[in-house]
This record gives sequence, C-alpha cells and structure tokens, in this order.
Amino acid sequence: MRTVLVTGATGTVGSQVAAQLREAGAEVRPFTRATGDLTDPGSLPLDGVESVFLVWPFATADGAKAVIDAIARRARRVVYLSSAAVRDHEREVERLIEDSGLEWTFLRPHAFAANALRWAAQVRAGVVRGSYGGAAMPVVHEGDIAAVAVRALLDGGHHGAVHELTGPESITQADQVRIISEITKFPARWEEVPPQHTREELLARGWPPQAVDGVLRAQADLVAHPAPRTATVEEVTKTPPRTFATWVAEHAAEFSAVPKPETMSAARIHEYGGEIRYDRIPTPRPGHGEVLIEVAATSFNPSELGLRAGLLRDVLHVDLPCTLGSDVSGTVLELGPGVTGLAPGDRVFGLVGGVAAEYAVVPASLLARAPRSVPLAHAAAVPVAGLTAWQAVHEHARLTRGQRVLINGAGGGVGMFAVQLAKLAGAVVFATASPRSAAAVRRYGADEVIDYTTTPLPGGMDVLLNLAALPGEDAAALAGLGRTVITIATPIEGGTHFVARNDPAQLAELAALIDRGELTLEIAESLPLTELHEVHRRAEEGGTRGKIILLPA
Repeated sequence: MRTVLVTGATGTVGSQVAAQLREAGAEVRPFTRATGDLTDPGSLPLDGVESVFLVWPFATADGAKAVIDAIARRARRVVYLSSAAVRDHEREVERLIEDSGLEWTFLRPHAFAANALRWAAQVRAGVVRGSYGGAAMPVVHEGDIAAVAVRALLDGGHHGAVHELTGPESITQADQVRIISEITKFPARWEEVPPQHTREELLARGWPPQAVDGVLRAQADLVAHPAPRTATVEEVTKTPPRTFATWVAEHAAEFSAVPKPETMSAARIHEYGGEIRYDRIPTPRPGHGEVLIEVAATSFNPSELGLRAGLLRDVLHVDLPCTLGSDVSGTVLELGPGVTGLAPGDRVFGLVGGVAAEYAVVPASLLARAPRSVPLAHAAAVPVAGLTAWQAVHEHARLTRGQRVLINGAGGGVGMFAVQLAKLAGAVVFATASPRSAAAVRRYGADEVIDYTTTPLPGGMDVLLNLAALPGEDAAALAGLGRTVITIATPIEGGTHFVARNDPAQLAELAALIDRGELTLEIAESLPLTELHEVHRRAEEGGTRGKIILLPA
C-alpha cells in the first residue's frame, strides 16, 4: 500500500485529496496545523512516505527550501498546489522543487468555485456587492483539483507536468450569483459598485494594497478577456469536470449556515455631537422573548442626525455609547426562551433601535416577516418610512377615495410610501418635489408633481401632509392649504404632529403590498455600513435623497 503525506489535510483541496486517496486504497498520512508546523522540517512525518501532496499556505517562499529538501531526502514524488496566477512566492516554490531531484507535478488551478462562499452573508441579504460583475472565469470544483492530484500522486507519467485546471464553463461573477440564487432559493442579485469602493473595503479587512490592486486588475482584464478553459481535468481523470451549478448544489447548506462570532462590528456614538465609530463589541445573545438576527441591512433616517446631535435626548432615552440604526432586516439565527412563531432561518424586518451592526438582539414581538419578492437588505428601507406613511394616510388623515391630498416633501423616503399609499386609498395626489426627485415621485403615482422652488403650492386641499423640515414661517404658510393638516416634521399650528410607532401588523400589511406588486420599493443608494459617517455628513449638507440602506457585510 502506498503511503502519501497530505499537507493541509483539512483544507478545501487537501481534505478532498485525503478522501479520494483513501478511496483509491492508499494510506494517507494527514498533516495539519494541529499535528505539526509546516515550516519545521523535523515535524513532517516522512518515514515510509512515497509521495507528498504539498500545500504551501504562506505569502512568501521563506522556509520552503528546508522543507522541500527534507521531502527530497525521504520521498520520491511531490505534487505541489500552485495557482494559475503563479505569484512570486509560488514561482519560487516551483523552482525549488524543480531543483530538488524529486519527481514533480505542479497543479495550477484557476479560481475555486469554493470562493463563492465569501458571498454567503450577502446572498442571504439578497444583494452581492462588488466590482467587475462581468469578469468571467472557468471556476473549478475542488473535487476535480483533488482528482487530478490523486492521479499524479499514484500514477506514472506525470513527472514534469504542469496541469492548468479549470471548470467546464466560463461564468461571470454576476452569473455565479444568479446560479447561487436559483439553487439556494435566496432571491439574491449582483449589484455593481465602483472599483474604488471595493478597494477600500478590502483594505479595511486587512488586505495588503499590492494584493488588492492585483485582484482588481485581474478582474478588470477578465471582463474583456475571459480566462480560457482547459481540458486537463477530463484528460487526466477520464471524467468531465463538474459544473459550478453542481458545486453550488453540493454546498447549498453552507450558504444558509451562519457563524455566530464572539465579537461584531457596530456603528456607535460615544458622546452627543461626536463622530461615528465602528467598534468591535461582544456579539449579544438573546434573552427571554428575544431573537438574535444576522443583520442584512439597516437604513438611514434623517432623525438620526438629531439623535447623534443630542436634540432628541428628551424623547429618546439612550445609554452612551449608543449603537445607531432604527430600521432592520435580517435572518433569525437564535431564539431566546419563550419565543414562539419564529424559527432560525426566518427572514424578518422591524423598527427597533441599535441595529447598525452585524448582529442584533431584538424582541420577537417587534418583528414581522420580510417581503419575499425583494432582496432582504432592501426590506430595511421599509419600517420607519413605511410605518410613518401608513399611519399618516390611514390613521391621521383617514384618506378616502376622491379626496385631494397635497404631500409636501414627497421626494424623501417617507414620500415614496405616502404617495403610493394615498393613491391606493383612491386619493388625488399633488406632490411637491425638487427637480432631482420629480421623476421618482411621478413613478410613485402622483397625479401632479409641483416644483416647490418655482411654483406656488395649491390650496383647497382636503388634506395637507407635510414631510419636510421647514423654517417656522414656511411651516405656518402651509396651515391654510388643507382642511386637515398632518405633519411628521416641523409642527404646524392647528395640525396634527406625530411620531410613528412600531406596529408589526402594519409592517405585515406593507410586506403583503410589496409582494403583490402594489407597492414599489426604490433604493436610492446601497452602501457599506462603514459609510454611515459619510451619509450623515452629506445629509447635514442636504445632499441625500430617497432611502439609503447600509449593509454590514
């Protein structure tokens, strides 16, 4: 029986190599970090070993010569897992092996299909954000890489071979997301973002600048010049390579599995008027009646500026430091004692404070099931704005068919819902909007859109609904335009001023309208949570419009 040392035996490829070697009748000697130090040649169990599957998991070739020399003294053959990119350290390891006197085979796989798991959290959220969605590559199944490795380890005829390994089809990043969505049933889609945004995100995760720039250059090139496919897998194994769809079907459960780390990132303020910080804090655990959710997204609401400035401290009592965010959509991960009606994996949304983080603990009673027809992250745009509009239209204004309503400030997040709900109630809707928001307000169904910067506002309305923060004299001028006056912003004499309350039953109604296609949900911007401070800065300068959602992932 041949004995093969498999380094990286618990890794993506190494574990497959070990399993397939055993199936072929070989004796496998697994080597992992738990069994020894790869950089220490003396820790390698080489007695009686004929062949070695070598994974060198380091970013430099430092120390590789001593390890390869030790292998050459005891073994006869080595199969080295390099890469199609043949980075500098990989090229150096290949050179050392060529000079060692060993029989050798190099494997140069293209992008692993398994790399798609990096998108798992975003797939669950419904939006995978990245650059160069048109970059096409023939991603390869790790089982096919292993199958070629096993043949090179056990059979003759592979000495000096450089096997470039690909899958059977070249697939763009955007199409990979589409295939994942179709198979896992998560309604996910690709969202293109500028390369500079991707660069900043990767740098924030600790990637070296040189590596980030190299990846982005390679992806840009793959848009114009998709990587070619090779026939190597079939030639060596006599079996066609497996498709990306096959790989996704085999790993579908891993897209649903959610780790619960000890710490998480949260956007917090430590003092009123202070800057937003992105802190690492302990991941909370649910108590009685609570659930832990993986946050797909939160959204920005203008009231958050007042909270951060301390203007709402008499209304909203919070302890500092305070995690921002009032809208949330996400996936239930864990139930606290006493929770019924929800289960892990349920997609939910709600209005609750302190959710601008990767995870959040939320009273189960505050949540409703998220709409299924839109990405889960997009549902975070609904709670505050949607409930405000619902309660304004149905509870305070009590709009009925044929009534005339003037919605002032219809271009914002609340306006998106208010215009549509008023139309669904049968009202005739006049809406004010700036020129940059006018087209969106027309899409929401307004009967007449008024440019408030050039045109006087009409009177004789049954209802005036004010959604805009205004100077006192401008607010007073609105008072006589409608028999019933409702405002969610600047108080108006004689009118009703209110702050929306959470109501999961109303959220469920909104979700049903969205799923029936009767309520349109438009997202003005989708940004990483680490851009929240920039959103606040722009909002303070009047530079935001519509609903902006922020994604932790």
